[in-house]
Amino acid sequence: MFHFNDCELPLLWRELSRDHLAATVDLAICEDGAAKDVTSQSLCDSAAIRVAHVVARADAVCAGLRLVEEFVTRDSALKAHSVAGSIDGERVVVGASLLRLEGPLTSILPIERALLNLLGIAMATSTITAKYVEAVAGTKAKVCDTRKTIPGLRWLQKYAVRCGGGHLHRWGLADALLVKDNHIAGLSPSDYARRIRSAVEDLRARNTPLRFVCAEADTMEQFEALLSLPDETLTIALLDNFSLDSLKHAVELRNRLRPSMLLEASGGVRLETIGAIARTGVDRISVGALTHSAGWLDVALDMAD
Repeated sequence: MFHFNDCELPLLWRELSRDHLAATVDLAICEDGAAKDVTSQSLCDSAAIRVAHVVARADAVCAGLRLVEEFVTRDSALKAHSVAGSIDGERVVVGASLLRLEGPLTSILPIERALLNLLGIAMATSTITAKYVEAVAGTKAKVCDTRKTIPGLRWLQKYAVRCGGGHLHRWGLADALLVKDNHIAGLSPSDYARRIRSAVEDLRARNTPLRFVCAEADTMEQFEALLSLPDETLTIALLDNFSLDSLKHAVELRNRLRPSMLLEASGGVRLETIGAIARTGVDRISVGALTHSAGWLDVALDMAD
């Protein structure tokens, strides 16, 4: 049915369970009352076959087109066809047809809004991510997502970030150790470091699988305490709301004292500031705006003449 450029997406669609995809589509269809679309059922000829195009109303990076697979499996009268150049992760221009639906209006129209809603969210996320990725071009910094996602649509937004060239930070609370300020409120920098070391040793003794071990530093004193930890304790030091000068100083210290440690900048990162942050030499920049402020990309369904 479709050709998808999976090999160029580090986060492959097949990593997502069919149950998760089905649940998302089920919810979108159910809350719109698609099974009882009184308008389409009353006015449209169920025997007349029509063709409709899903069209981008703005320049965009494709994401979520594979959702249509889940929609069409629910109605044998509905067929979907990919359009050349419209592949998850590829750029399209305003007015481009993303895919073509064929079937009775009584099959197409009940799913129209649910499908467009999900595509609009996904493509807004992939498109804004691509802009952030472009802004750090020429540096080593990777643009990473966060957990600031729409409830129930985290998998879709994180997939869309990958379509836009960004990187997965973590799925949630279970796949990485990330110590934030609220975890260690009231501790001195030295006590903070000792607490992290103890926690990591305990987790490793229990063979707990983790993507990484990361600890936040709000001050240079906290960061210096993290640098004092034994090698391999931390994968990443998260530098939260550091000034550009402080980030540069942190990079210098890391390069001299703990070159294997990755540095991640976070906190209020904007499109107009991310380039300067990347040029300080940090390895990663986490950007909540990729998902919490992506907004909506206008995707429409146009009936063919």
